[in-house]
Amino acid sequence: MQVSRKSWNNGLLVLGVMALAIAPLILVRGAEFGGADGVAEAAIQEVNPNYKPWATPIFEPASGEIESLLFALQAGLGAGVIGYAIGLYRGRQEQQEPKENQPK
Repeated sequence: MQVSRKSWNNGLLVLGVMALAIAPLILVRGAEFGGADGVAEAAIQEVNPNYKPWATPIFEPASGEIESLLFALQAGLGAGVIGYAIGLYRGRQEQQEPKENQPK
């Protein structure tokens, strides 16, 4: 079985992405990884303590874990839709190209 150069490149890219995702968790011990919403809320309260939000959430999850799960599901569904669309258009493009390389 021969492994192609392309599969090696893909494997190295996957390992690199995994290393970038895991490194902060290992190297920065005891850090609190908060979201941008909390930081923005604190900044707004610092600038204008009397500020009242003009919109309220429709649904408030019971815990942070559920909120993270819903966010991950949303991200996964979005990535799936984008991947499907790219694959669909790529397949259509390949079908429309002249078939010059196929034997007659």
